[in-house]
Amino acid sequence: MLTAHSVDQVRHAEAALMARLPDGELMQRAVAGLTSECVRLLGRVYGARVLVVAGSGDNGGDALYAAARLARRGAVVEAVLLDEARAHAGGLAALRAAGGRVSAAGQWRFAGTGADTGAGADLVLDGVVGIGGHGGLRPAAAEVFEQIPADAVVVAVDLPSGIDADTGEVSGAAVHADVTVTFGTYKPGLLISPGAEHVGDLRFVDIGLAPYLEGAPVLEALEPADVEALLPRPSAESNKYRRGVVGIAAGSPRYPGAAVLATGSALRSGVGAVRFIGEPEVCDGVLARYPEVLIGDGRVQAWVVGPGIGPDRADRVATALAADVPVLVDADGLAAIKPLDRPHPTLLTPHAGEASRLLGEPWTVQEIEAHRLAAVRELADRFGCAVLLKGSTTLIADPGRATVRVNRTGVPALATAGSGDVLSGLAGGLLAAGLHPLDAASAAAYLHGRAALDVLRAHPGRQLIAGDLVDALTAAPPAEPAAESH
Repeated sequence: MLTAHSVDQVRHAEAALMARLPDGELMQRAVAGLTSECVRLLGRVYGARVLVVAGSGDNGGDALYAAARLARRGAVVEAVLLDEARAHAGGLAALRAAGGRVSAAGQWRFAGTGADTGAGADLVLDGVVGIGGHGGLRPAAAEVFEQIPADAVVVAVDLPSGIDADTGEVSGAAVHADVTVTFGTYKPGLLISPGAEHVGDLRFVDIGLAPYLEGAPVLEALEPADVEALLPRPSAESNKYRRGVVGIAAGSPRYPGAAVLATGSALRSGVGAVRFIGEPEVCDGVLARYPEVLIGDGRVQAWVVGPGIGPDRADRVATALAADVPVLVDADGLAAIKPLDRPHPTLLTPHAGEASRLLGEPWTVQEIEAHRLAAVRELADRFGCAVLLKGSTTLIADPGRATVRVNRTGVPALATAGSGDVLSGLAGGLLAAGLHPLDAASAAAYLHGRAALDVLRAHPGRQLIAGDLVDALTAAPPAEPAAESH
């Protein structure tokens, strides 16, 4: 399980570890990892042009020390200091001793790529501000980054400057990194949009912090082995009821496709059977595509209700919620949801627009997109059930649980009609197989994203449609997605 910790947790862990190490050792561990990543990116260090944008404090120190190591290997290095008087003294001295040039931000101007004196930049180190930063880039830093050429590789030190380390919120100008090298533990802001969209390729450097991190992590993300352990596997004694039967109450004459998509993904989830409830013409469409589906009332181990049912079917939602089995409510079904006092597991799967309607003022769509972590926690606590908040970053929260789950396999191509119906059917099937709502939601989100990645790999340039996802869902052990970094 990948985990991310708060700034306070990191600060306390660093203090505990530094008390056991020689002075400066922890910083040099980070610097060694950062330098290694820069060498990997540059390929040939000798003669490479490296620009450091350094703020005050340890983040700037990491960047300056790494730049000094690159200068000693023959790189042409220039450091732009945003506050010369407060620059990290040790890092600055090391860079000067290695032959690096130093400029003050107020006098520095990017001179282009034609000179052989280091005026260009093959690699830019963002050492402006670390995990303690708040708000967007200050004007001097923003002006420097506005001059960086598009072909330079921007490497953020620990996290891109201008994003909130704890939440991923961006409240002004922020660095868009090609690579982010983070130390000790992942920070929540690296994994949650909009901050996650500034991270680029995320690289992790172990500096020995893990034993000193106290308390529950802010975020956790399933990795392939975690998903493999959660997925239901039939045994020699299995029958369709032991494997689980999921009921699908979805679709309408106006939206018949939602029924087909949710049913198809439920069938791929590993359950023993799918039972469908809907209007006769919708039932006919489902049976034409999936003749193995059971039609009409009967025994189920979980319900999925809402995809495509239309806005005026509160009766279907009420019937599902009255059952003594887990229930997933999605799409149109969410219009009938109120804060719950339900003794059985429940999972809501809204997108930002639906979440805004559930929460009301001041939670506009824009507020939810800007503050996704706070929004998903508020939804889970207010409605008393697990919530999967769809969108640029999919988050899953359980009421009263300190740690929120984040899915790392999502891709922009999933923003397509019917994609949510596929996710609902898949998660509902996992609920019927006996998974806790948190696990069902996070495993389904992982597999949903992996299916999209599989389609995109197999068909480069192809426009992803929801039906592709159903066809790509498999019960095979999940591979490490290409979108994840090491």
